[in-house]
Amino acid sequence: MAGTTGTKPTVLFVCEFNSARSQMAAAFLTRFAQGRVEVHSGGPHPADQVENSAVEAMAEVGVDISTRVPRLLTHDMVMASDVVITLGYADQEPDFPHLRHEDWPVEDPVGRDEATVRRIRDEIKGRVQQLITELLPGRHVDAQ
Repeated sequence: MAGTTGTKPTVLFVCEFNSARSQMAAAFLTRFAQGRVEVHSGGPHPADQVENSAVEAMAEVGVDISTRVPRLLTHDMVMASDVVITLGYADQEPDFPHLRHEDWPVEDPVGRDEATVRRIRDEIKGRVQQLITELLPGRHVDAQ
């Protein structure tokens, strides 16, 4: 893979404020990969904190993102990645032809009701489960 120096693939999740979608995706991938994938997230306009509704929705499924801090997306972060996944931010992401880039058109959970946030969380979880089967063939994560 292009961005890594070792054998672990590096995945970067990007959303505008790095406060909800990208934080949830990074947390799920970190959990499912169990150290076999380097996981990062960032946004070009990071919020002051992770969105409380995302923290609560993730806690419901046993994933704690309460101590995470939104990070500024940098050129170096992108260049160090093998896979860049934008979450509803594809039009803003610069083109780096050496990278695998996907856009997941996932709705922003900020300001949404609990049921909508849970649906978004579950959609992100399903997409991450699919991604992990591509990054780590043979890794089955349905039970987690």
